[in-house]
Amino acid sequence: MILIIDFGSQYNQLIARRVREHQVYCQIEPPDIALDKIRSLNPEGIILSGGPASIYEARSPRADKGIFSLGIPVLGICYGLQFMVDALGGKVVRSDKREYGFAELSLKKAGKLFSGVGKRTRCWMSHGDQIGRLPAGFAITASTENTEVAAAEDARKRFYGLQFHPEVVHTAEGKKILENFLFGVCGCEKSWTMKAFIREAVEEIRQTVGDKRVVFGLSGGVDSSVAAVLLHKAIGRQLTCVFVDNGLLRLGEAEKVRALFAKNLKMNVRFARAAGAFVGRLKGVVDPERKRKIIGRTFIEVFEKEAKKIKGAEFLGQGTLYPDLIESRSAFGGPSAVIKSHHNVGGLPKRMKLKLVEPLKHLFKDEVRLLGKELGLSDDVVWRQPFPGPGLAVRIVGEVTEKRLAILKNADAVLMEEIRAANYYRKLWQSFAVLLPIKSVGIMGDQRTYEYIIAIRAVTSEDAMTADWARLPHELLSRVSNRIINEVRGVNRVVYDISSKPPSTIEWE
Repeated sequence: MILIIDFGSQYNQLIARRVREHQVYCQIEPPDIALDKIRSLNPEGIILSGGPASIYEARSPRADKGIFSLGIPVLGICYGLQFMVDALGGKVVRSDKREYGFAELSLKKAGKLFSGVGKRTRCWMSHGDQIGRLPAGFAITASTENTEVAAAEDARKRFYGLQFHPEVVHTAEGKKILENFLFGVCGCEKSWTMKAFIREAVEEIRQTVGDKRVVFGLSGGVDSSVAAVLLHKAIGRQLTCVFVDNGLLRLGEAEKVRALFAKNLKMNVRFARAAGAFVGRLKGVVDPERKRKIIGRTFIEVFEKEAKKIKGAEFLGQGTLYPDLIESRSAFGGPSAVIKSHHNVGGLPKRMKLKLVEPLKHLFKDEVRLLGKELGLSDDVVWRQPFPGPGLAVRIVGEVTEKRLAILKNADAVLMEEIRAANYYRKLWQSFAVLLPIKSVGIMGDQRTYEYIIAIRAVTSEDAMTADWARLPHELLSRVSNRIINEVRGVNRVVYDISSKPPSTIEWE
């Protein structure tokens, strides 16, 4: 495995994903990780990430210098290189000229890290400091026009540093450089596969749970479905899933969940019908944050009531992913601004005195999909587009009512049908309909109408951190518009959202 020490880089998760793409397991830990823990992890190599700080600032993040005495190869990236230089007796200074974006890298020495990399290649820079003096034993291995020490190494001690970012796609041969570090320097093996993960996860779940019962909040989404199936594989009937039908799901969604998990997979699932409670409490509420909080509280209330009926439950299963785990640790770069809250079962373990079991907590989204396929789940489940926890409540701008829900569900069903028929579902990160809180004048059957507007949102993205609006064919948009207006009562106008993220968010609320 590879240990990644995160100094607050915006690319920390990207480094981990790049390592795992090479079928090598890695783990991200904060700078204050103890040496004893590093020894217990027994990594083949350590990667020091970038970060926004300057090493010469008083409160800049630092790891234990003892990592350089463990005999383990170390690769420092950007700030990680600067920390390495400072810790080993070199000097880092402010650059006269900052360097952001593309730069041409000129190799001075290939060595193990740059084996097979072109003598001139494009890289991606993002720094305002530079190396003023290298520590003893280090040599410059690459430069750019503005940065003399764009890469350096102490090959004898297996310490390597890059001022640029090999993990981003903009660095032309970044994948090769990381591959060289993993296999040429660290001697890693390609052992990180979903088959291996399943074996280890099943054993870990069984050891953790023993003969006790686990209660799990099943939503029907990718993460939830995969986590539930993995838990079921490990402990069978000791698992009880609770599916809360809040009335805010897509048309026929609850029935699909029942058919798949209870009937086909023969899993133990309790269905809590609570649409009336959710919609009733949303009456008159227009603020999106209030909606989310009401839905979150109501979910916990309904879930807790159902869960208490399960005798002997001592564990709560959750589909937490690695990005959730990373972002919840403030040590990994400080608190982030809240853009929007999400309803989840965050307060349940403490309230119900349950211990957590999170079988996906070390996986990224793309790995969860691979795991789902390995577990035998269908493409319909594995490639399901993300769906917000508060459901259609945040796709109805303004007050949620039974009438508005019915309109949106039917419009959304038409959109999904056409997107799938045109083979665009897998090409899009998300596609959905939004009901706007305004009405417009129209003409139907020679009569004036005054009805709702549906907005169509379709985006492409790799990780939802950024997204671009999808350039769907005009013929497809035309079919969607015509069908919604003709088939969905209460709608006389359809518009298409051509906003990217940022500055917009993917969801409207």
